[in-house]
Parts: sequence; C-alpha cells; structure tokens
Amino acid sequence: METKDGFLVLNKERGCTSHDCVKQIRKLMNIKRVGHTGTLDPQVTGTLPIAIGSATRFIQYLPQGKTYIGQIKLGVKTNTDDIHGAIINQKDWPKISDEKLDQYLNKFRGIIKQIPPKVSSVHINGERAYKKSFRKENFELAEREVTIDELNLIKWDQKNGIIEIKIKCSAGTYIRSIARDLGKILNSEGCLLELKRISACGFDEQNSIKISDIEKEKSKKNAVNFIIPTISALSHISTFVLNKEEEINFWQTGRAIKIDINFFNKSKTFDYKKPIKVIDKRKNLLGIGFLNKEQTNLNPKLVLNAK
Repeated sequence: METKDGFLVLNKERGCTSHDCVKQIRKLMNIKRVGHTGTLDPQVTGTLPIAIGSATRFIQYLPQGKTYIGQIKLGVKTNTDDIHGAIINQKDWPKISDEKLDQYLNKFRGIIKQIPPKVSSVHINGERAYKKSFRKENFELAEREVTIDELNLIKWDQKNGIIEIKIKCSAGTYIRSIARDLGKILNSEGCLLELKRISACGFDEQNSIKISDIEKEKSKKNAVNFIIPTISALSHISTFVLNKEEEINFWQTGRAIKIDINFFNKSKTFDYKKPIKVIDKRKNLLGIGFLNKEQTNLNPKLVLNAK
C-alpha cells in the first residue's frame, strides 16, 4: 500500500495501549516508521495522534496542550489512582454545593505541583514506575510542575460522589493525581472513574478515526487519505520561505541562511527563540530551523531530504 508522511488522529478505544496502536498502524500501513505523540493509559479513550514516516521527527514541535473530559469518584482510594486498581481505602465524601466544590477546584488551576501515580510511565533510573509498582517495590516519585489552563466543573453527582470535569492542561499532567489529591482535600478519598481525551497536540476528536476505519479501507488502498500532512500540523509555528535554489541547497547541506529579522518582526507574537518551519515557494516542508542570538541567520535543526 502506498504511504505518505504525516499524522493519523486515532480515536483510541479502551483496553488498547498506545504501543498496541502503533504496532497495528505499522502492520496496516506497511510502514516501519510509526510513533505516537504521548502515552495514553490503556483504560483512557480518545484522541491519540500517530506520526507516520518523517512526521515522527516533528513530534516535539507539535503543540503540547491536551484536553480531557473525565469523571472522579470520591470515597475510593486505589493503588493505581483510578477505578481499575485494587481498593486501598474507602471513606464517606462531604455534602457540598456545586459552588463550594468549584472553589476547591481552584487549588488545581494554573501552575501546580503534583506527584504522578506510582502506576505510571514515569522513568525512575531508566525504568518505568509501573514496572516497579507491579513488583511491589517501595519507591517515591518526585513532585513535578504542570499547568492547568482550564478546569471546568461540568456536573456534581452528590448522591454517587461523582464529579465530572473538563480540563485543559500541559503535557505530563496526570488527571489520576488530580482525582487522588482532590479526594484528600475534601477529607475523603478520590480516584479517576473515567477519562476521555478530546484533543491533543493540536488535533481534535472531531478529526479522529478508529483502527477499524483503516481496516475497512485497506483493500481499497484509501487508508492514506486519513493522513494529515505534517505541514498542516505545524500551523502554530512561524514560517520562512526559501525562494532561491541556492538557499534550498544551503539548507539541505546544513548551512545557515541569512535572513532579515524585519520579516519576522511584523508578527507581534514572534519569539526568536522558538522553532521556525522552513518551506519552499511551492509550500513543500523543508524542515525546522532556529535563529541565532544575533537574529541574522536561520540555522538548520531538522532538515528533510538532507544532502
């Protein structure tokens, strides 16, 4: 089957690991270079962007924000911080109004510190934390700083102790940790009941497909039509156009390109420290570059079709 570089936006189903998805795409698309943009827990559903071919090299340049809709179950503590783990403790939850609950959620808005769940993909001395946890080893995870851009209370079910939230956050945020910590703050316990990711790395659930959709198209050789071109995923990055063949040759051989900084200063949001995507006059993606400190040269960082 013919393949092209870019991103597939999967709607991951429950029970499938991110690595499982990569393996399935690799087999279905008959291509070796496949990668995901960040682990999604097996029990979490929703948006999982998959990089195909040279797009794997651009993952780090995608937007990093992610949005989830989830349910938190109060009164239950588990060893995984979600409902699928072994129950460690149970405790009554408080009688509380929507308004008061929303005030407690303020503690999780903005820049916060959280300790990841012990059953997580965080590395400890080169090994995933969940592997140590499964061996019942004693270990501690360090606090890490994350950013919660939005945290909205959708519904509070007082009778069943279930809180439904929508959360927009930075990469590396653990919603399970928020569930656990919110339970503590409410003088109860808490764990994640259900979670769905509705956007990730600039891709939305509306544009996602299921593995089964690709399987249906395999015989028709139309599966490549699901692939979003890499350049479309980089619309948030400033652009520089190489019009001359000499400039393109310089670029492909890893040499700096002289630039006029006024070209970029027209944009109020431009930051010279951030990556710049480089294209030719036919809007073909050539790679990623960074300006030097003097802002006189564009230095190649990632070059497609290097010579």
